[in-house]
Amino acid sequence: MTFGPSRNPQVGIPYRTRKEELTGERDKYERYCEGVRRAGGEPVEISLALSPDQLKETVLSLDALVLPGSPADVEPSRFQSLRHPECGEPDPDREQTDFALLKHAFVEHKPVLAICFGVQSLNVFLGGSLIQDIPSEIPSQIQHKWEKGKPEPFHLVQIAPGSRLAQLAGANEMRVNSSHHQSVLKPGRDLRVTAYAPDGVIEAVEWTGDSNWVIGVQWHPERMIGSDSFAQALFRGLVNAARKAPVHS
Repeated sequence: MTFGPSRNPQVGIPYRTRKEELTGERDKYERYCEGVRRAGGEPVEISLALSPDQLKETVLSLDALVLPGSPADVEPSRFQSLRHPECGEPDPDREQTDFALLKHAFVEHKPVLAICFGVQSLNVFLGGSLIQDIPSEIPSQIQHKWEKGKPEPFHLVQIAPGSRLAQLAGANEMRVNSSHHQSVLKPGRDLRVTAYAPDGVIEAVEWTGDSNWVIGVQWHPERMIGSDSFAQALFRGLVNAARKAPVHS
């Protein structure tokens, strides 16, 4: 596969929710697109209303994926759990789209950057489970959820030495933003945990099943594009991996 001035890697990004797609609410979605553009990729918007055939046709043209955050929560029955009282409403269209995209990405060895809801979706797709509500399930002084009207919280994460994440960060400890109330509980098949918060909450995972570049982070690098080198490195890592990925038919 050759990329030139007229052929930047095509990076598919599903809408955050079906509701936002229908209402045209784009402010938060556009940040993911900007992260891809700054890294040298071309964002490709993916509707959550595509039929299976339409989605298959769309995904065949993509070189990589970004799975964005979402105000929705993954349906607990997908990871064989009862619904926690604090678990939010699911978005079936987003879940179905994510799972179809991930199935294709793993078959065709296409790189994936999964962010917040995206890493939770990735984990469940691979058979893992989730903590449905950190504040009520994990005693902690760390504020993981961003409360409306208050400054965005930040905290340190410890990164596994030798991981792809550590290579991108250039360090084994980084300060990241935080806006979530769920997280990975049991990692899915062939996912390695590569970052923890000080309270033990899993903050990042990487795929180890083959050489494909798949990283999931619980924080929001798209919010720090332009001001944080680590955030920019995550999007560059995805786009660079797409440039190097083998062609599969």
